[in-house]
Amino acid sequence: MTPSPALAWLALLPCLALTAHTAVNATLLRRLPRPDQSEISGKRRDDSRVSVLLPLRDEAGRVGPCLEALLAQRGVPELAIHVLDDGSTDGTADVVTAIAGDRVQLIKGAELPEGWLGKPHACHQLAQVTKNADILAFVDADVVLEPHAIAEATALMRGIGVDLLSPYPKIVGAGSGLLQPLLQWSWLTFLPLRAMERSPRPSLAAAGGQWLMIDAESYRRAGGHAAVRTEILEDIALARQVKRSGGRIALADATGAATCRMYDSWPEMINGYTKSLWASFGSPVAAGCVVVLLLFLYVVPPVAALVLAVTGFGVPALVASAAYLLGVLGRVITAAATGGKAWAAIAHPVSIVLFTWLVARSFRLRRAGRLTWRGRAV
Repeated sequence: MTPSPALAWLALLPCLALTAHTAVNATLLRRLPRPDQSEISGKRRDDSRVSVLLPLRDEAGRVGPCLEALLAQRGVPELAIHVLDDGSTDGTADVVTAIAGDRVQLIKGAELPEGWLGKPHACHQLAQVTKNADILAFVDADVVLEPHAIAEATALMRGIGVDLLSPYPKIVGAGSGLLQPLLQWSWLTFLPLRAMERSPRPSLAAAGGQWLMIDAESYRRAGGHAAVRTEILEDIALARQVKRSGGRIALADATGAATCRMYDSWPEMINGYTKSLWASFGSPVAAGCVVVLLLFLYVVPPVAALVLAVTGFGVPALVASAAYLLGVLGRVITAAATGGKAWAAIAHPVSIVLFTWLVARSFRLRRAGRLTWRGRAV
């Protein structure tokens, strides 16, 4: 059955508008300032006292580079590092002690209480031991920071006057070309970044939990991780809590200051996305609407272009091809803005199809009660 030539035009104009929005957002995206050599060597840029909070669960194989990078931070006048071992069985605590000794505070995590998910509970315990910090920096074990990263994030945060800053690192490892760039692309394409900063609406919020900087007083006023204890996407939930309590949030490109190896293999990545995608949309109906829109805008055009060209509809085939290329251009712009792989943009329709499958898988396993992560039920 030949696609209707009208479908090509229906997809072209939204793709044009969305890609233009991507370009505008990429221009406006906050970026961590790159320090000069004097700043790297210890020049102060802010007097805020920072506590770095590192939750760990079975991270013996990857915590080393993260912890060494935290110990090498410069430019922060008072920086304390607190590490929580959340019931690890692989010797994570021994690795921390071997690398850091008494230069960090190592805490043994308490048993997970009923009504809490694991990461919010670990972060809550870490926040409880910080007494004098002005800023809390939550960092995941798969993040490696450059020596200036905390100082520069602090300077940006204070400079633009936000309560929560989400500096997004460069993503490496499995899926870093095909699937994982969809997160940055979705922010730049569908989220008005500067409007998000100004708007008090909690629904207009985004954040990445790999690395979060939050004002300590604002964190307490928002209820901290206790307020998001049941949220699988605790990062976004915390950002919304900050907004509800009167605070401001911002996203920033930190690809020059941090890398994150979220997943080492495709099976691990698939399981990681499956555990949380169901919580990203609010309901299965909303998820279905989003998926249908993405398929129509970014998968139908290249398929329609091929079929229309073969069946003799030359002009509509060109229009459909233009819609496809606009989607590719949006991914290229995103890659240029966030340190991604521009060559992977050509496979944008494949990324959308893979994303669709993962959304369906997430809802199916959630309904069956079979979602787990790190040995715990989700």
